[in-house]
Order: sequence, then C-alpha cells, then structure tokens
Amino acid sequence: MTAGPRTILHLDLDAFYASVEQLDEPSLRGRPVIVGGPSRRGVVCAASYEARRFGVRSAMPTAQARKLCPQGVFLPPRFDRYSALSERVFGIYRRYTPLVEPLSLDEAFLDVTASRALHGGGRDIATALKRAVRAECGLAVSAGVAEVKLAAKIATDLGKPDGLVEVPEGGVAAFLAPLPVGRLWGVGPVTEAALRKLGVATIGDLGRTPDTALAAALGASHARGLRALALGEDPREVVPDEAAKSVGAEETFGEDLTGRAALERALLAQAGRVGRRLRAVGLAGHVVTLKVKYADFTLVTRRTTLAEATDDDRAIFEAARAQLARVDAERPVRLTGVSVSGFADEAERGQLDLFQGAAPPPPPEVEKRRSLNAALDALARRFGDGAVTRADLADDDGREDG
Repeated sequence: MTAGPRTILHLDLDAFYASVEQLDEPSLRGRPVIVGGPSRRGVVCAASYEARRFGVRSAMPTAQARKLCPQGVFLPPRFDRYSALSERVFGIYRRYTPLVEPLSLDEAFLDVTASRALHGGGRDIATALKRAVRAECGLAVSAGVAEVKLAAKIATDLGKPDGLVEVPEGGVAAFLAPLPVGRLWGVGPVTEAALRKLGVATIGDLGRTPDTALAAALGASHARGLRALALGEDPREVVPDEAAKSVGAEETFGEDLTGRAALERALLAQAGRVGRRLRAVGLAGHVVTLKVKYADFTLVTRRTTLAEATDDDRAIFEAARAQLARVDAERPVRLTGVSVSGFADEAERGQLDLFQGAAPPPPPEVEKRRSLNAALDALARRFGDGAVTRADLADDDGREDG
C-alpha cells in the first residue's frame, strides 16, 4: 500500500455517443448532433455540445429535442460501435492501473495511488491519459483529480468539456465549500429543499450546520453521511469492474407491435446484437431470457436453460422465439428484450484443461457457424450494427431484417 493520500481520477468521455458519430462522419463536426430513439417515444441518449446550446439534454424526449433544435442531426444509437470504442479507451486506462471502476461506457474512476512512482502525479497521469485517448481513439475525455471519489467526480464536471481539474492535496473540503449543496451525492430536490429551510445553500454551509439540526430535518443516518461528504470525508474505494452477470439487448418500439411474426422480427435483430456482444467479450451462457413489456407497461419475463453454453445468434434467437409461446403475443407490445446469463467457465468454453487435455474439435456445423459469426462481427464493426443480416435466419422466417 502506498503511503499518504490516495490519488483518484474520474474520467468522462465528452458527449460520448454524439462525439463518436462526429468522429465517424467528419461532415457532422461542428453541427448539433442528437443521438436517440427516432420514434415519438424515443429519448435523447446524447447531445453534442453544439446541440446543448439549444437546451437539448440527455434523457429528454426526442420530440422535445426536435422542437428545441429543428436543425439538429438526429441519429439512432449504434451501441456496438460505442461499446467497441469504450473497450479501447478502458484498455488505455488499464495501462496505468488495474484499479478501474467503470460507471458506464463513457465514465470511470481510477485509483492511481500506486502508479505515481512510475507515471508521476495525478495531473501527469490524467494528462497522459487524455493525450492517449485523443491520439488513439480520436475522442476528448475530461478528467478530475482528487483524494476522494466525490471531489474527483465534481472536478470533472466543472472542467467539461475536455478539461482537467485537480483538487490540491488536503484541499477537498475547501474545494467543495463554495459549491451548491445540490452537487453532493444524496442531495436530491426533496433533501435540497429541506436543507434550504435550514439556510443551507452551499456545501460549506452544510459542513457548518450542527448535527442536531441536520438530524431533525433529514434523519440521523442521512445527516451524518451528508455532513461527512461535505467535510471531504469519502472513504469509498475504487472497485475494479466485476464480471458481467448478463449481456442483453432491448428495444422500445415507435408503434406497439402485435402478433408473433412482428415480435419474432424484433427478437431476430436483438439476438444478433446479443451474440455479437457476447463474442466481443469472450462469453457464452446457458440461460436465455425473453423480456416483454406490454402497452399498459405490464412486464413479463420468460427464460430457458440450454444444455450447452452459447454465443451463437441462431441458438439465442431460437431459444427466445420458443419463449414467445409462453406469452400473449396478441396484446400490443411496446418493448422486447433478449439477454443471456449463466456464463460458462473457461474449461467449458473449450479452453485447455490441465487434467483432460485440450477439448475435442467442434463439429463441422458448429465451426461453420463460428466462421459466419466472425465474418458478421467484422462487418458490423466496420459498417455498424444492423448493416448486415444472417441470411440463414432471415430465410428461415421468410423475411428480411435490416
């Protein structure tokens, strides 16, 4: 353990989805780009900084974004492309420390305390990471450097876009003090209103308020936690990413779907996305789960367990399609999803077993499907999710799926 204060980095890719679209299509640079569901029910996943000037924000209904920014370029999300770039960026982070805690595809905490002897101080490491991500991935990342997670996260937010803000050693409380109390984790609108009744407007005000007054307004436990954060006390460790428990894909439809054929068409595309994501991270699973949300928001799930773990589009699709017999396909459906879980260990996936030797070669049909999947994965990486369709699956169902 390195002696002295910790050095925590918070890194956040700026307007990630929109920035990827501008990266891949140079004509979009400098233009207001809005990534989100194209239907009337869709929501904004990301907005470029050019679009944000019109008031467009993430999680806003797409219809509202169109009113605010009618000249914007509205694009559907390409999650496979974003995931692939995210993996490259996180690979750069792990060159500097194994202690990387992803919060999402575009955001992470890093503990670089033990890396300082090799790579320099927190600012030096953050600068090197920003340069590497820009040079190797073409993306801008904002960075915050502090002794604790809370301050590092806030520092990043204050420096956006493409910024680097460092909280001086021993200066967390002073850094937080003048900021609005709403910036603290755990302070939502209700808590903020309660604090303002006490005359608490800033984080510094909160730190100076007696425990008894805070406890009366918020409850003893909540008050203690918030006051500790206000004083810069945040002992939370950076927890390296845990293995995924499931890999899935889902879609909210612009218009409700009714009938087995229409639902199967949606499952076909979703199974393909799940298969590609599984293969990208080297996973295969036994459990295939079908998720159906009806127009009245009733949610049902059905799952099946396969004898052999799979990452194959066809096997995932067939398993999900079989579960449709267990749901009412004639009711209007607003969302379907497919996911795979119950992942196999390395030995089961055909890795070398120290006691039994190498696994036997797969049957020709399995090898053929693996080759087909690999080819489709390469095309999807180059041209985007949905650019190609497995002819064998589409032909089986008497239709095409784009």
